[in-house]
Amino acid sequence: MSVTYESGDAQSSEMPAPKEETQDKLSLSMYIIFLVLIIDLLGFTVILPLMPSIFEYYDANEKDHLYHWMESKINYFQSKFGAPDEFNKVLFGGFIGSVFSALQFLVAPIFGSLSDVYGRKNVMIISMVGIAISHGVWCYSDYFYLFVIARIIGGLSRANISLSTAIVTDLCSERQRSKGMALIGIAFAIGFIVGPIIGAVFASRGIKFSQNFYVLPALFALTMTIIDIFLLVIFFKESLPKEKRASSVGQGLSEAYQFINPLSLFSFNPVTNMKPADKSALKKIGLTYFLFLFIYSGLEYSLSFLTHMRFNFTRMQQGKMYLFSGLIMILVQGGYVRRIPPGKEIRSAAVGALLIIPAFVLIGISSSVEVLYVGLALYAYASATVVPCLTTIASKFGSTSQKGTVLGIFRSLGSLARALGPLVSAVAYWSLTPTVSYCIGGFLLIIPLVLILKLSKELPKIVQKGD
Repeated sequence: MSVTYESGDAQSSEMPAPKEETQDKLSLSMYIIFLVLIIDLLGFTVILPLMPSIFEYYDANEKDHLYHWMESKINYFQSKFGAPDEFNKVLFGGFIGSVFSALQFLVAPIFGSLSDVYGRKNVMIISMVGIAISHGVWCYSDYFYLFVIARIIGGLSRANISLSTAIVTDLCSERQRSKGMALIGIAFAIGFIVGPIIGAVFASRGIKFSQNFYVLPALFALTMTIIDIFLLVIFFKESLPKEKRASSVGQGLSEAYQFINPLSLFSFNPVTNMKPADKSALKKIGLTYFLFLFIYSGLEYSLSFLTHMRFNFTRMQQGKMYLFSGLIMILVQGGYVRRIPPGKEIRSAAVGALLIIPAFVLIGISSSVEVLYVGLALYAYASATVVPCLTTIASKFGSTSQKGTVLGIFRSLGSLARALGPLVSAVAYWSLTPTVSYCIGGFLLIIPLVLILKLSKELPKIVQKGD
């Protein structure tokens, strides 16, 4: 995925060849952040295959007052819709997922503003300490309220991804930034492929040692975060010099408000001095991006619940499912997406948006594991193409000094979509059954597909032709 941010100063040299070589070489700090992200994402993703089992654990604990209190509050509606008791776990899971993402949406711009004043390293360490506390609480979450507290602390602390993007902007010249962003993409791919398998393996080992199944995965996540804090404190050098920092937190927080105000986001208000036609096209891309992620993220979040209930997938089988999807994603991203010629991103995004429709329909109606995996293969291909292509298109808008703002708004729109999608999808799953909710969601994805197809006629020629 090719993404460009605000320009940095390229190092100068009298000899052309050494200059090119120097410009292409990323700094040591960039590789440290790459390593920190991999380690963090390994800890972050261990919970993915465990979610259905986690809610079954609290449901089985008769002394868990919060879980059963919440369940009692929806019994009236449950009788109206005829939803089975096991569907309540999906509803609670969607609620937790939306709260976690909503907190990320709110705090990421605030952490970013603080880092503009106090430096990336200090704020990144604070973020990681908060994540470590959340994992520590998870280790002791015998009751549902402790698990909720752990997720709330984690959501309030997880600003490290946006801070890592800011560090790429600090450390990389404009020529280097596509490489820096590629490293972040690789870190995500590794984390989401390996992390779920580790979570499944550690959960199985925990049971053998007569521990609650989630303890070892939680300890692993905590250990990974402690290692990250150590790497940041000892080896990472501040990427934002004091002379380039903002002078006031107030101004930064005022700008951060623009990134949590939905009206401002959809209007791209923080982007200034842009031609009306370009801004109109950018708004349409942002709306398309939001609608796709809103529907997609909700169905994605309930996937592990569907396979657990319908096919009785164990935690290990859930981990293998994520491994299968992740491998396809990294193969598509590495072998195809990074080779998409400039100007061809719309066509590639349209193909991915087209395939995600039968993907979710097949997953929804699947009565055999074979049909499920066909749907997962299409889902993985679409996951690897649509968002990177739309982001690449957006990165071509605006002057060099505006690209960071454009992509920051895109990240916020994505966070907002992921904050709303899981809860809406969980309610549909609970009230309409998984088959109906997945089929409706699949067909609703026709809307972003149509919007993507319209973009080919509406985007400025310079964007369609590429840089």
